[in-house]
Amino acid sequence: MIKPYAKRLLEGDDLRLSLLEFIQLNNIRAGSLLTGVGCLSHAKIRLANEKNVLDIEGPLEIITLCGTLTAKHVHIHISVSDRKGQVYGGHLMPGCIVSYTAELCMIAYNNLNFERQYDLNTGFDELVVLKVSN
Repeated sequence: MIKPYAKRLLEGDDLRLSLLEFIQLNNIRAGSLLTGVGCLSHAKIRLANEKNVLDIEGPLEIITLCGTLTAKHVHIHISVSDRKGQVYGGHLMPGCIVSYTAELCMIAYNNLNFERQYDLNTGFDELVVLKVSN
């Protein structure tokens, strides 16, 4: 069974931390962030090489926002554009601060449990999908 959720964040909220707090308050054990729109005054985005983090001053428009949600971790990708239309993207990090508002739409999978476990092949904590009996 799938359960939809929506959340509006306000100016000054940290996008990643607010999302994780929402997941934990609603006891979402497996979910997807389907979409997110809004504006940021500041963004921190980790690039694919796992070492470099872009630190970007706004105003920024959220172009895409999606990912997987577990009870203890959110794996979210974001792309934002600046006032000239230049686009930046990567992993959502703490420090992405909402300006004005951000709107998030999510779903939870009640028949699944998402966890993260270290994978020797990739060297990262990877998604593990477990079925939950109802």
